[in-house]
Amino acid sequence: MSFKVQVGPPQIAIHQGQTVLVTDPDGQIEWPSDKGLYFLDTRMISSWNIYANGVPWDLLNGGAVTYFGARIFQTNRAFLTEDGPIAARTLGLTLSRHVCGGMREDIEVSNNNQHSVRFNLEIAVRSDFADIFEVKSGKIVRRGRIVSHWSAARQRLRLTYHNKDFSRQVVITCKPSGAKAVYANGRLSLEVALKPAETWDCCLLYDLVDGKRRYPAPREAADQCHRSQHAQSIEEWERTVLKIKTGNEEFYRCFRQGILDMAALRLPIAGTDHMVFIPAAGLPWFVALFGRDSLIVSLQTMLVYPEFARGALDVLGRYQATERDDYRDAEPGKIPHELRYGELAHFKLIPHTPYYGTSDATPLYLIALHSAWRATGDRSLLVKHMATAEGCLHWIDAYGDRDGDGFQEYQTRSTAGYENTAWKDSGDSVMYEDGSLVKGPKALCELQGYVYDAWQRMAEIYDELGNEARAIELRQKAATLFRKFNEVFWDEAAGFYAYTLDGDKRPVFSVASNQGHCLWSGIVPRDRAARVVARLMAPDMWSGWGIRTLSATHVAFNPYNYQTGAVWPHDNAIIAAGFRRYGFSAEAAAIARCISGAASHFQMNQLPELYAGLQRVNGSFPVQYVGANVPQAWAAGAPFVLMQAMLGIRPDAPRNRLYVDPALPDWLPDITLCDLRLGRRTFDVHFWRDGNETKFKVLRGNPRFIERRDMLDLRMPVMEAETL
Repeated sequence: MSFKVQVGPPQIAIHQGQTVLVTDPDGQIEWPSDKGLYFLDTRMISSWNIYANGVPWDLLNGGAVTYFGARIFQTNRAFLTEDGPIAARTLGLTLSRHVCGGMREDIEVSNNNQHSVRFNLEIAVRSDFADIFEVKSGKIVRRGRIVSHWSAARQRLRLTYHNKDFSRQVVITCKPSGAKAVYANGRLSLEVALKPAETWDCCLLYDLVDGKRRYPAPREAADQCHRSQHAQSIEEWERTVLKIKTGNEEFYRCFRQGILDMAALRLPIAGTDHMVFIPAAGLPWFVALFGRDSLIVSLQTMLVYPEFARGALDVLGRYQATERDDYRDAEPGKIPHELRYGELAHFKLIPHTPYYGTSDATPLYLIALHSAWRATGDRSLLVKHMATAEGCLHWIDAYGDRDGDGFQEYQTRSTAGYENTAWKDSGDSVMYEDGSLVKGPKALCELQGYVYDAWQRMAEIYDELGNEARAIELRQKAATLFRKFNEVFWDEAAGFYAYTLDGDKRPVFSVASNQGHCLWSGIVPRDRAARVVARLMAPDMWSGWGIRTLSATHVAFNPYNYQTGAVWPHDNAIIAAGFRRYGFSAEAAAIARCISGAASHFQMNQLPELYAGLQRVNGSFPVQYVGANVPQAWAAGAPFVLMQAMLGIRPDAPRNRLYVDPALPDWLPDITLCDLRLGRRTFDVHFWRDGNETKFKVLRGNPRFIERRDMLDLRMPVMEAETL
């Protein structure tokens, strides 16, 4: 049996929408800490403790029972009452919580003594209303006033924070089964009187108010939350998504947990169909709109749930920049990076209103638009988002290429901006071979690939819309970029590409995983692909648990560091898709096996955002990265991409075709896809190994719409002979 890895410090985290509760394993919130009840980027509850006559309880067991619900069991320590002593472990305390808008808390106390008991159950609760950015940094500055008001008649505690026109409020309503509660000294006090074998219960409802709108707590009890409207919407969503069957339990569980994590990370979109969502980036710190994250997840889930792409294209298009704003790194046509709603954003003390510090979200928007059209066949998507797409193309030319040399570069203009604005956005992620940090503007290799891919895809869209001249123009630009990239970035001696060009246009040949994204985008000529694949699979890059973000021979390598040595599942999945694009099916399958194998060691088979880049040896297991987000949308989507790569699936719904080129490895001898959508058609398809060949059979749906075609036959034309 696999050793199970706990990611991060022990805690319980549940959430729904933009309401997140993070507690200690015993359900309490100790202060000071970074735990609490968060809502719209504000910590609404910063301290929560429960006592019996002032004495703490002891944890027995507890945890999340769903992504939006938790249950904790505790028992008492010995304590004195005016009726006499109560022995330890003779009382049971059960805390049941679930969130949906607000939070509901059901408290149950059972008496296992042979005599009656009477004591005060006390709940100490405080709210600091701190901004989530301040909590993360550990530097909290209160700018307004907190006021508390207790209504004995209504059994209601109102905690309110005001700073000028910014306001947050928690309304806690107490519903005990016995005597009414009283409130004093920051504590709710409830008298519990129980005969032997009796049970006492109390319900606390936490309504959350953002200053304008009230988000009520769930009204159904925790043990009935499966009947709630929210739970029913989850069931409806799960009926809609792609499902798999396979004899490989390890891959099945990884895929299945990815589906559950995606359900957990859905953010509803105002003004759209009730089944259209965008994915939140990750728990607990990134339950917000993120441009790059939403678009990558949309691409990952195109076969699983294409409505994610609809949501992302819609919302991100609404926030596309229309003017230059250096503080927010905004430029006309640019797709946003991150949108926040807390106090710091409200008063523009941070640039996340939204912040535009992303150099890759804009071309990724175009790639996602094309992919959504190919998956759904919905031509109206192209018409609806064409103005946004035109803005993206303008930004790529006018601002993405800062100096007009034909390459994409980035450098923040904001006093609060990010040093790096590609997917590796930590400040130390881009370094020279000697370990010193690269000075910008930086032209990362994968950005060139994304733009190359985006131009080719947009050319196909313009063909569809009858704009032949624009299509020809974009293909010519793509061919020019293809030629220049392969002239400037390629190192023939090493058989690999430069990581980036620095501010002086000098190639930086640090070996990193970024170069693998160039295979995914198709900017690598076929005759160079094998050398790139071999370099990424060399021992210094290949950990056995996946491809590292940085070579283990680099002086800056650190297997425990965020983006200079750790392994990211989504990064590996993109690289695997690139391997398969060029026909390297065995190498793609090797990545798939190691990522799903790593998942088997994590609790619930749940892939974290990243894990350490230590070398795999006999008897080892993946080592956690302490700050990893779990669940995290990119990680959850990784098995979907790995499955698509191994099966060579490419939808072409506008032409009523689903192309497949399956190459199942021996460790995954069979897999059946259920509810696979192509436009409005739905299929069940069974794939299985027969010797060294993979065959398939359509079990549901018209088989004439599914066609086997070699991956290499469907690569977008790049006129390699003419451009090199």
